[in-house]
Amino acid sequence: MGGTMDGTKQQRRGNTRQRIQDIALELFAEQGYEKTSLREIAEHLDVTKAALYYHFKTKEEIIVSVFEDLTQPIEDLIEWGRSQPHNLETKQEIVRRYSAALAAAEPLFRFMQENQATVRELRIGDTFKDRMRGLRDILIDPEADLVDQVRSVSAMFTLHAGMFVMHDLERDPEKVREAVLEVAMDLVTQAHEHARGKR
Repeated sequence: MGGTMDGTKQQRRGNTRQRIQDIALELFAEQGYEKTSLREIAEHLDVTKAALYYHFKTKEEIIVSVFEDLTQPIEDLIEWGRSQPHNLETKQEIVRRYSAALAAAEPLFRFMQENQATVRELRIGDTFKDRMRGLRDILIDPEADLVDQVRSVSAMFTLHAGMFVMHDLERDPEKVREAVLEVAMDLVTQAHEHARGKR
C-alpha cells in the first residue's frame, strides 16, 4: 500500500508529519472521517501505530493540525494586510495571495464541506469564520457604499465558489482558477474605484 507515490512526491513528503496529514486527508475524503481509523492511516503509511502516535494521538489532532498548517498562510496574509496602506494594490495582492492559499488548501476545504458535523464539533469552522472576517475588514472601505462593500466581500466568495462549484467541470483547473481570480480582481477594483470617485 505504501508504494503508490512516485519518487518526487516521496522526497517532497519526506516529512513524516506532513505525510500523515496528506494520507489522512486522502482517506477521510475517500471513505469518510468517521469510518477512518488511526490504524488504517498507519497501514497506508507503512508505519507502526506507535510511530503514528508519536506525532498524533487522535484523528482530531490530525485534522486540527492540517487545518492550522494549511490556513496559516491566510493568517499571515491578514497580518500582512493590516500593516499595508489601504489601497487598491494591497487589496489586489490580498485577493491574489488568498487565491493561492485556497488552492494549496483545497483538499482541506473539500473535507470541511463534506464533514460539516466534524468541522462544527472541532470548532474549525469558527476559526475559519474569524479569518474570513479578518480578510473582509481589510478589503472593505468602511466609508464605501453598501453595494461596494458587498462587491469587496463577494471577491472572497468568488474565490470560494471557484473552488467548490467549478472544480468538477471538464476544464483545466488552472484556467478555472485564472478566470475566477480575474472576476475577483474586477470586483475589488470596481469597489475601490467607486469609493474613490465618491471622495
